[in-house]
Amino acid sequence: MLILTKSTLRNPSILQTRTLPRKFFRRVMVLPRGATVGQWLRIVVENQFLRYMVTLLPFVGVVLVWEDAGLAVAHAPLPMVAAIMVVEMRVLRLSKKAREVLITPDEAARRLDLLAFRAKAILRSVAAQQGLAEGELHLVIEQSELARVAPLTLVTIQSDAPKPHVLDLDPAARAIVQEGLFDADLSERALLEVNLMQGTFLRTIRVEARSVSAHARLAAVLEGAPVAGPDLQGAGT
Repeated sequence: MLILTKSTLRNPSILQTRTLPRKFFRRVMVLPRGATVGQWLRIVVENQFLRYMVTLLPFVGVVLVWEDAGLAVAHAPLPMVAAIMVVEMRVLRLSKKAREVLITPDEAARRLDLLAFRAKAILRSVAAQQGLAEGELHLVIEQSELARVAPLTLVTIQSDAPKPHVLDLDPAARAIVQEGLFDADLSERALLEVNLMQGTFLRTIRVEARSVSAHARLAAVLEGAPVAGPDLQGAGT
């Protein structure tokens, strides 16, 4: 999971938006700060152009080894197109039939209910921690649709007040998201299975900032700890 905010990105300008929710996949290149080697490799895999280039490397090798084959390869693009299609549709993705039987509808509903419950608690905690009292807060969870590699999950907290923007989260607020969203009971892979089955890769959960109780705000000020309000109204998926 990558929590996107100004301090976690080398290119924070990608956070700018005029509408909510702000989407990232297939729109911008995410360049995180302090990412692990594994995270960087996963981001590279997400780049479609680079995937195409890697898929076509064997054809380049053929041309380099057998110069006479260059003309034949150049005039026979169908094998190259076929190779790209196999990698994109069979190697990296699941078939429609395979996606439909990943999990049962009841299990998908349970996971989404748990996601919504946790997301609302996170939003209230962040609102209390940052003293937000106006507007609607959005916890936006966007995942890559590639099924056969490690999940890539981008998480932001967005707000419509005073105008649409992505919140700048400090380390304490990021810790609230990091510790409260995913665990063994609801992992990134578990959410990806739901998204693959339903064909939806962006989830938005909403909470009105004013719904955060005064008690939660006071606790956040006095203790510096995340406290979720009891009211679960005003949110959706």
